[in-house]
Amino acid sequence: MKHIIGGILSSPLPQVTTVTVDEDSAGQRLDNFLMRHLKGVPKTHIYRIIRSGEVRVNKGRAAADTRVAIGDAVRLPPVRISDRVAEKADAMAQTVRDAPARDFPIIFEDDYLIAIDKPSGVAVHGGSGVSFGVIEQMRMARPLSKFLELVHRLDRETSGILLIAKKRSALTHLQNQFRERETDKTYLAMVAGSWPANKKVLDKPLHKYLIEGKAGTPGLGERRVKVVSKDDPNGLPSVTLVKIRPSTARAFTMLEVTIKTGRTHQIRVHLSSEGFPIAGDDKYGDFDLNKVLMREDKLPALKRMFLHAWRLKFSHPSTGQSIQLMAVLPPELEIFAQHATPETT
Repeated sequence: MKHIIGGILSSPLPQVTTVTVDEDSAGQRLDNFLMRHLKGVPKTHIYRIIRSGEVRVNKGRAAADTRVAIGDAVRLPPVRISDRVAEKADAMAQTVRDAPARDFPIIFEDDYLIAIDKPSGVAVHGGSGVSFGVIEQMRMARPLSKFLELVHRLDRETSGILLIAKKRSALTHLQNQFRERETDKTYLAMVAGSWPANKKVLDKPLHKYLIEGKAGTPGLGERRVKVVSKDDPNGLPSVTLVKIRPSTARAFTMLEVTIKTGRTHQIRVHLSSEGFPIAGDDKYGDFDLNKVLMREDKLPALKRMFLHAWRLKFSHPSTGQSIQLMAVLPPELEIFAQHATPETT
């Protein structure tokens, strides 16, 4: 057996360790604090050592939902994990260490947060077959930054505004805004055909499920989302607002799409369910049209999904000031929007 403490693997049985809560961890729940420091340890075991009193905060017992504060002394007991879990944790840590340092275009930055313009084709984080993403690369590019965490997520194929917190307090504040729907997120999307001018609100519950993997083995499925009826117990309320945006792309309609709920693949599924899938969408799109749009002999070619996180409004996590950020269309989308004609298809 191997053992892990503070996220570092070691062979001998480690001694009890005391960790002092810093500014970046202040306000975090005790269970989440432990999951961050005891990487690779199953959640069930973390809750067990909390209930047993092996974990102490300032020498006293504490519940899983206790909020730790700056200067708190948290006692971490020796924790045993299996070789398999230890090797997996070690491999994941090595993958993160191997992530190439990369800076992304900065839209806004101060002491509390960074807003980048994420390119299409880059995952926001590692996992699900992706070794590393935006956050791992930025941590490597900024080794002196003590804290960098994703505030929200974008699909790998989607470009545009992505927020990253530089302080724990900023992360909590901003995520609360997203959760309470206090932000205003607007995307630009291109769909084939003429979108009906009177169709402005899409209020359709969504259900997330897995499709069987290529090998036909359960558990290797890929995530998908579908519209379900309003009385479906698995459906999550999902609201999308749609506005037609003037465009010279005569065979297509450019849409300004504002999401009032942040469901997985929400825009892609809602638009597709109306018979207007996003151009270039490889999951919910018109696959025959996508093949035509990718052809080099047809200009301008479109080799990605036309979905861009264009505008984001939120309150600054420290000052409360209203912030509005915008990310212009990437060149490949701008060119397509200007020159796509009926002859393109």
